[in-house]
Amino acid sequence: MRHLIDTTDFSTDEINSLISRADEFLQNSPNNILKNRKIITIFFENSTRTRSSFEVAAKNLGCEVISLDVSKSSSSKGETLFDTAANLDAMGPNAIVVRHKNAGVPNILARYVHCPIVNGGDGSHAHPTQALLDLFTLKKHFGDIKGKTIAIVGDIKNSRVANSNIEILKRFGMNIILAAPPHFMPDINMPKYNSLKDIADKVDVIMSLRTQTERHTNQIYASLKDYANGFCITKEILGKRDIIVLHPGPVHRNVDIDDEMMRDKRCKVLEQVKNGVAIRMAVLEKLIKGAA
Repeated sequence: MRHLIDTTDFSTDEINSLISRADEFLQNSPNNILKNRKIITIFFENSTRTRSSFEVAAKNLGCEVISLDVSKSSSSKGETLFDTAANLDAMGPNAIVVRHKNAGVPNILARYVHCPIVNGGDGSHAHPTQALLDLFTLKKHFGDIKGKTIAIVGDIKNSRVANSNIEILKRFGMNIILAAPPHFMPDINMPKYNSLKDIADKVDVIMSLRTQTERHTNQIYASLKDYANGFCITKEILGKRDIIVLHPGPVHRNVDIDDEMMRDKRCKVLEQVKNGVAIRMAVLEKLIKGAA
């Protein structure tokens, strides 16, 4: 049984195959290749893009989608995570997509079910399909990304998106630098900067991250405006440089990226959303067909 808990669950060759398959899905409408299969989505954290993306991907493949409302589920009434897993498994799904505020929950669930588990994000640990769609977006734009430089900007320390992207982008040969205030900087051995102006001439890509205020035990900034003064992506900072901008969403406008930059053709946020559906179709197809 294969699961997707972290980006390391797929080899480089498998990821290249997923990207090729996702590109095929963008070019041609699928033909109910997973008809009569059942997928359950259960998100213990709020989500719009990721949950909707998985559900659209599943329906594009012909799957039946059962979306569980956690606020009304038995877990809110004291049911243990293990009993939740057992009950979900008893429904006979072909895959379960789960998001949870605590790191490690998808990995735990994978031990108690008989179908693939797909991690839709667990705490500050990992968000593998986001990293896959970011890689897909970069490869569609550049072709070969080896030797290109990306700056990951913002609340890196608390970001599962950053963790997954660092692993996968390094594997595909990108140079990675980090830009963040000290309290958002992780303790890892990578080039680090505390100013956007210092990196503008060094990069091909800027990946802005949302400030993870829900993961902060104490308020760090007097306001998000204070953070934005130093780390909001603006046209003034980019100038006419040929730098593309990514963001996993939701974007805090004029905090992460300003309004003008969001309208700029170098901003690839909506392309990421489009590519996300295709890459999740490829992931679901691979895991469900492989489990058959």
